Order: sequence, then structure tokens, then C-alpha cells
Amino acid sequence: MPSDKQHHLGGTLFLVSLLIFFLSSILLYGIYAYSRRADPESTAPLPAMFLVSTACLLVISVLVHAATRAIRREKRLTTSVLLLVSGLTAVVFMGLQFDAMGEMLAGPALDGGTGKGVVGMVVVLALLHAAHVAGGVVALILVSIRSWLGRYDHERHWPVDFAAQYWHFLDVVWLCMLLAFCLTTGGFIL
Repeated sequence: MPSDKQHHLGGTLFLVSLLIFFLSSILLYGIYAYSRRADPESTAPLPAMFLVSTACLLVISVLVHAATRAIRREKRLTTSVLLLVSGLTAVVFMGLQFDAMGEMLAGPALDGGTGKGVVGMVVVLALLHAAHVAGGVVALILVSIRSWLGRYDHERHWPVDFAAQYWHFLDVVWLCMLLAFCLTTGGFIL
């Protein structure tokens, strides 16, 4: 059991360090965007694709949460399938995100003026989140493979639990980022 306690502590420290990183990034973005609030060119509506990708992210969390419940009930095949579908949905999420970021970068806010600073920061923060999603995809693939190999059961399932915690964390971070973006860019293009 000491090994499991070390894994839990390491996972918790990892998530806390990411939380500090993302909260400080969102705070700095908010300060910058707030300082530009009087500039009419700083508003650049968000692509609706961000809403679709958000739905994907929430689906991933539901799937990995269901995987944690399944492994606790010794349903290894169900766990493996849920993790695999989660990973595939995460790849779709990243594709939607890149499409949305491309739409923002191709939009009028970057044609000139000072609005490009806010749009650029939105894209940079979304890319940072996407990089962490990519890491989560790798983790889901590894946990899924190990699940297929029968490495987890009702007693040993910490990696599946941590994958779920990580995706819940990514959800909360993205929702906070999206809220900050909505409040500072002019909302969504619908």
C-alpha cells in the first residue's frame, strides 16, 4: 500500500501544480484583456466550434467516470471500451479545437489593430490546454491498453481513477477559460 499512497500523492501534486499554472495563466489573460476593454478592436467573438468541443470534453469526463465505476465492479471489457472511446473522443475534441483556433486566426481581429493581442492570447491558452489534452490522450491509451491486458481490478484501479480525475480537471480548467474568453472577447459567433 505505501506505493499506492505515493502514487496518490504524486498525482495530487501534479494536478495542484497544473491548477496553479492554469489559474495564473487565466488571471494574467484576464488582467491583459481587462486593460484592453476600452479598445473596440479587442472584441473578437469566439467560434461556435468551442461550444461543440466543450460538449466533447464533458462527454469524455462522463465516459472516464463510467470507466472508474466499471472497473470497481470487475467489468474489464466495459472499462477498456469506455477508455478507448474516451481517447477517440479526445482526439475529436482536439480537432475541433484546432479548427476553432484556425477560424479565430483567420478572422478579422488579426487583420490589423490591437485586437490581435486578445485573440492571440485566446489561441495560446487554448493551445496550452490542447497540449494537456494530448497528454491525457496518451494516458488514456496507456490505461486502456493495460485495461485490455487485465492489469486493473476492483482492488487495483488507481490509474483509471487518476485518468478520470485528470479529465475532470481539464473540464474545469476549460470551462474557466471559456468563461474568461466569453467575458473578454464579445461572446460567441452563432
